[in-house]
Amino acid sequence: MIKQPLVSIITPAYNAERFIKATIESVINQTYTNWEMLIVNDCSKDSTTFIVQEYVEKDSRIILINAPQNGGVAAARNLALERAKGKYIAFVDSDDCWHPKKLEIQINFMQERNIAFSYTSYQLIDENGTMLNRYVHAKPTMKYNNVLKNTLIGCLTVVVNVEKTGGFRFPPLTHTEDTMAWVEVLRRGFVAYGILDVLSYYRISSNSMTSRKPKMAKLQWKTYREYCGYGVIRSVYYLTCYAINALLKIKNAKVRTKEIVA
Repeated sequence: MIKQPLVSIITPAYNAERFIKATIESVINQTYTNWEMLIVNDCSKDSTTFIVQEYVEKDSRIILINAPQNGGVAAARNLALERAKGKYIAFVDSDDCWHPKKLEIQINFMQERNIAFSYTSYQLIDENGTMLNRYVHAKPTMKYNNVLKNTLIGCLTVVVNVEKTGGFRFPPLTHTEDTMAWVEVLRRGFVAYGILDVLSYYRISSNSMTSRKPKMAKLQWKTYREYCGYGVIRSVYYLTCYAINALLKIKNAKVRTKEIVA
């Protein structure tokens, strides 16, 4: 096992009482132990705060941050980024989970290859935590222009070495905020290296954005046109690539990928 530098894990949480325990437990159960988990309570109206506080009292590595106002996931992640102390930054949302060896495998991968940005394959689970026969497969490498055309990089799988990349923030966008954060980092000349192993589990809920494809496409178009400032032709090109890759992702979702046995 290579030396364990500190990993800051960022988790935005809003009305997350149904799933936050499973998320926290999946972090506590990591074989990699040098981490801090920054959970940003985004003005939840349910028992999220009380559930997280119970874990805070039992494990000093878990830190509760109460947002001053409800600002959405981008603002919550940015608030945590300001407090993060780790050499590495990782992300897991309040309804997703990790494989127990996720950090161990991923940090070793990054240190052995001296890379700044990595992500992994992940598997979908339902609201009850049941594993679905649906996967999103990582590619060996992705550059920023690839990310603009493809949403393969799941936020719950990303680890960034901020000592190499420098700081970054999530823009105030809906749905595309994580993609544009990766674009910001990779545009500096870095490459995202993919790990084929399934190391994360993405929960599909009844109100998930992934179930509203037309709305997602509109938001993607708005990002190209208004946030990136691209012209119509360039935006059409990227949106067409995005749509094709989305269809390929669905087609390949039932292709079983490499899985790690705990």
